[in-house]
Amino acid sequence: MPGWSTLTVRPLVLGPDSVPVIADEKEVARDVPLAVFSAITHGKGPDTAAILVALAAGLKTIDPDSAAVFAQLTESGLVDPQAQKIWRDLMTTTNYFFRHEVAEKVREEGRDEARAEERGQAILRTLDWRGVELSEADRERVRSCGDLDRLAVWLDRSYEVTDAAGLFDGDEV
Repeated sequence: MPGWSTLTVRPLVLGPDSVPVIADEKEVARDVPLAVFSAITHGKGPDTAAILVALAAGLKTIDPDSAAVFAQLTESGLVDPQAQKIWRDLMTTTNYFFRHEVAEKVREEGRDEARAEERGQAILRTLDWRGVELSEADRERVRSCGDLDRLAVWLDRSYEVTDAAGLFDGDEV
């Protein structure tokens, strides 16, 4: 078309070679979006913990709503399970993170795990107190169960059963 100039489009590709490692809180505060990309890009390597700690500290220097968005973006972008765990641990102490569905999911999973562990311990204590013997495999089955409904049934049964078969009666292995 007449009058149109040629437009050149150059994609911006972010990768370890084009994004700096930002592991300093002051540097994070200067450019939070770049620090988030640094965490995502370098979130699997020797500097991961330092990067995430600096980012978590840097997020406290900006407004809570923006920080929450960046926290959630970081959560979504981290692919390494260890990096995800570090980030979740850092974020569980930060109030603004709790307002987002990712944080709520993490918190609920943590509460369910704690409830499951408590129920499992209650079952084992009750059976021990009553003198009902369980094999180590049966004890591990109780300890490793994360199904709160099943644990509730086992807890109810633990007051009456005389052996492991009675505790697990009707359950699929």
